[in-house]
Amino acid sequence: MAGRAAPARVTPLGAFGAHAERIPPDFRQTWDDFFAAQVLVYRRQHFDARGFLAFARQFGQPEPHVIDQFHHPEHADILILSNVVKDGKPTGLADAGTYFHTDYSYLDLPARATTLYSIQIPKVGGDTLFADQYTAYDDLPASMKKRLEGLIALHHYGNRNDLDERSRTVASVLTEDQKQKVTWVKHPIARKHPVTGRTALYAVGGTSFGIEGMPEDEAHALLDELRVHATQPKYQLRLKYGVGDVVIWDNASLLHSATLIDPNDPRTLWRITIKEERKPS
Repeated sequence: MAGRAAPARVTPLGAFGAHAERIPPDFRQTWDDFFAAQVLVYRRQHFDARGFLAFARQFGQPEPHVIDQFHHPEHADILILSNVVKDGKPTGLADAGTYFHTDYSYLDLPARATTLYSIQIPKVGGDTLFADQYTAYDDLPASMKKRLEGLIALHHYGNRNDLDERSRTVASVLTEDQKQKVTWVKHPIARKHPVTGRTALYAVGGTSFGIEGMPEDEAHALLDELRVHATQPKYQLRLKYGVGDVVIWDNASLLHSATLIDPNDPRTLWRITIKEERKPS
């Protein structure tokens, strides 16, 4: 009689984050490993689009990105990230999110998890930076934690620190029709994680454009102070990709940023973003 397969082992990447060589057969282990690590990587996987989507759906309901011209032709829940140009046309979204932000924080029901499947890696760079917002919050002085109690940030699609649509660090530019699909939403600055219950700073970089009931200059000063604090190198993890790597990250406890690469150095990934579950009213 064959013995049971040994549990898939995860190895820490740093102060947070973990990776493993295979995906465990029991998704409950993946779920637990994911929320414990915040960033979970499975190395050298082999997915087609349908298989990748089936993997991602275990975490919840996917939400297609507002930039619909780069959806996968067969599965709209997959966004193609690529700097490859074919027949004079881009095959995917290039330079996506090259500033610290949180996915879908511009939606009323934001993202739980984002997962990327690495298909083509550049010769140099193409890493993702993550910043641990649990620890960033924990390290705040008690006076700042008290000040943040009850404060609600006002979010909108974009990068408040770079609004120049010609810049490589601007939020990916929307068409006029796509701009009509996004609106203002509100999220606590110090937010209790919907799964773990821990408090983390939430989306203090990227989409946070103001604070409810606070003058604009004062709000921007506070958000800038928090962003600078929350993205210090001591809170960061740099993730390097190999071909076939699948990474899943926890948007409720992290900021992340893509890193710029040579536009002529090919890189292609598939991305699926999973929304949080709406709490019963």
